[in-house]
Amino acid sequence: MSKFFFCTVGILLELAILCSCTGNASIKNTGSDENLSAHKDSIEYFNLRPTLEKKYGYSHAVKIGNDLKISGAVSMNDSGMIIGAGDMQQQMKNCYSDLEKVLRHYGFTFDDVVAENIYTTSMTDFIKASGLRNSIYKKQFPTGTWLEVKGLAVEGQLIEIDMEAHKSN
Repeated sequence: MSKFFFCTVGILLELAILCSCTGNASIKNTGSDENLSAHKDSIEYFNLRPTLEKKYGYSHAVKIGNDLKISGAVSMNDSGMIIGAGDMQQQMKNCYSDLEKVLRHYGFTFDDVVAENIYTTSMTDFIKASGLRNSIYKKQFPTGTWLEVKGLAVEGQLIEIDMEAHKSN
């Protein structure tokens, strides 16, 4: 049999699996003040700062069943102004504060976080301030990756943290 046949069968199988996994899913967009009615297969979007997120074209979090994916949090206010300019420790605190708001919105805590990725413009400064994470993760640390990057979305941002969380039944 040809490679084309196996490739086609593989693609059709992947599509069948995808359709069966998402066929019963419903999509819901929630803001910070709306009540949620959770359904096992529902997809719920959350906007922490709706105006900014619409402007930049993203949702701050997406919850699918018992899993939560949170976009990168940065240190800024609702107007998009940087808080703690030049201060890695303060920017980290602000990132974790926003992440906690999103986690709480869905009934999660930092104990439910299974993956965390940190992007920083200065790994040296981040390492110096990383002890703050001991006050965030009291049970155990999630998996994660730390990356030094040339820059973040807005000039002056020193750190961005994204994460994934899971609630067991």
